[in-house]
Amino acid sequence: MIGQMNRRHGFLLAGLVSLLGSASGKPPLLTPPEVPLMGEMDPYLLKTLYAEKNKDTGLEEIVGEKRFQELVKKWNVKLFGGPILGCVTDESAKVWVRTPGPASVQVVGEGFKSEVIKTTAEKDFTGIMNLGGLKPLTSYSYDVLVNGESVYGGEKPEFRTFPKREQKARFHVGFGGCARYNSPKEGIWNVVASYDPLAFLFLGDNVYMDVPEHRTQQRVHYYRRQLRPEFQNLTRATAIYSIYDDHDLGKNDTSGGPKPFKPDWKYASWKVFKENWNNPAYGQEPERPGCWYNFSIGDVDFFMLDGRYYRDFKKGTMMGPDQKAWLLDKLGKSKATFKVIACGTLWTKDADKGGKDSWWGVKEEREEIFSLIDEKKLGGVILLSSDRHRTDVYKIERPKGYDIYEFETGKITNIHTHNTNKKALFSYNKGNFFGLLDFDLTKKDPEVTFKCVTLENKTVYDLTLKRSQLESR
Repeated sequence: MIGQMNRRHGFLLAGLVSLLGSASGKPPLLTPPEVPLMGEMDPYLLKTLYAEKNKDTGLEEIVGEKRFQELVKKWNVKLFGGPILGCVTDESAKVWVRTPGPASVQVVGEGFKSEVIKTTAEKDFTGIMNLGGLKPLTSYSYDVLVNGESVYGGEKPEFRTFPKREQKARFHVGFGGCARYNSPKEGIWNVVASYDPLAFLFLGDNVYMDVPEHRTQQRVHYYRRQLRPEFQNLTRATAIYSIYDDHDLGKNDTSGGPKPFKPDWKYASWKVFKENWNNPAYGQEPERPGCWYNFSIGDVDFFMLDGRYYRDFKKGTMMGPDQKAWLLDKLGKSKATFKVIACGTLWTKDADKGGKDSWWGVKEEREEIFSLIDEKKLGGVILLSSDRHRTDVYKIERPKGYDIYEFETGKITNIHTHNTNKKALFSYNKGNFFGLLDFDLTKKDPEVTFKCVTLENKTVYDLTLKRSQLESR
């Protein structure tokens, strides 16, 4: 009987999703009916909001419906997304949440509490709370109160603040992209969390939407991922930083163009992205919206780049003039032991498609960045990227400076696989995986070790770089 019900469930939803997919992006991958909460919530969301004719709405369309309220009550859903920890420093942090309807929310912890915020339909029932007065490199447990009721009870999550710049710390940072919602693969978030990283960097194609003119469907994609307990297990304890790539902002190989608010879909997609993450900044808003920003973990500086919003390869730019000026200024002034520059697409000249969707397609702008590193003798630079459904390691040789290493990984939960690249130092595409950076600043010659870790929690490759290797002679 159960098998018959599961098959019936599959047939009904397959027909629905096939129909929806024909008019939008890739059809959503279905959650098996036996999965707690999402086995019931997922088909409900797809049948209602995903099929909604209003292309710019969200939870407000269904919060009053009987079936929605039944599911929320049955599964005791106090948060419809989050917490997502972000904007962490050595003395502060921010916590993002979404509630299943209007609510008062507060974060409380050991010796601290946030302001009470109200979640409303205007922001799709999301809100961000500030935590201050914290100590460096310290663990804190916390709870979220929704309308005064505890979300976690006796099993409260913990997070750690970042070290001060002068502290000689050792810590992990995870990263990767290409993470289409895929129920059998969602356990990888638990594997990431098991390494207790201080931060995780989402480098684009974070949920795969391909529906730039349908914000309602975009929001449904986010709900599905944010409701997974494995994802919540990671985001409530690890500082999350995100940028988008083509399948988040627009469609495959999207180039947004030079204008801040045109085309209309670009700015509207950006607003949905901003609604669903907890980043320190989103470009230089309000005049120059986008998704570029920098942050630091101890003596490591991170530069997160937006390679889509202002991209115009005919004019030779990945970033647009404002972002480029910002990057050259901030990177040029960095004195950090390691400097990490992250983007959603490949940096190497050996990229796929002959460089038509990578930094090799804007050689002069790419060279401006690399020449700055050479001329200012900016030591300790490494590059991160995603987009290709595999893990690659490249060594970019520089005639007047040190060789720069690039680490690309882009198949966290995807099914689709790209062929390995024979020109890479290492190229791997079996199964699913993420990247892990182990920074050890306690050593006389500080090190960073890159690891490729699989869904099965196996390290299939590692490479250690000493700071002394990343210096101009």
